[in-house]
Amino acid sequence: QVQLVESGGGLVQAGGSLRLSCAASGHTFSRDAMAWFRQAPGKEREFVAGVRWGGGNSYFGDSVQTRFSISRDNVKNSVYLQMNSLKPEDTAVYYCAAKYGNSRSSDVEEYEYWGQGTQVTVSS
Repeated sequence: QVQLVESGGGLVQAGGSLRLSCAASGHTFSRDAMAWFRQAPGKEREFVAGVRWGGGNSYFGDSVQTRFSISRDNVKNSVYLQMNSLKPEDTAVYYCAAKYGNSRSSDVEEYEYWGQGTQVTVSS
């Protein structure tokens, strides 16, 4: 059974940083794309960042491109999201996602596996 477990969320002041982690089990995603999405109350789930299996090919949503970075450790079957210069509008539940195959995608529907989410709250 495939599981994705996020950690690292919390409360931070505007301008601060957080690092989210996602550990996968039940399948080795070393040759598959993984991503982070987020969902704020009353809003649709939004793509944040994705990384292909080689690790060097990452891509970002427009609202976070200059502030967030994504990385992965294929040995640990994990993906990370480093969030800097956080803003109150970054407040959301952040979800780790994975899909079979290495194609680049920001489409929620293309990801087969999801974590339970971790809350990130940025105070002003």
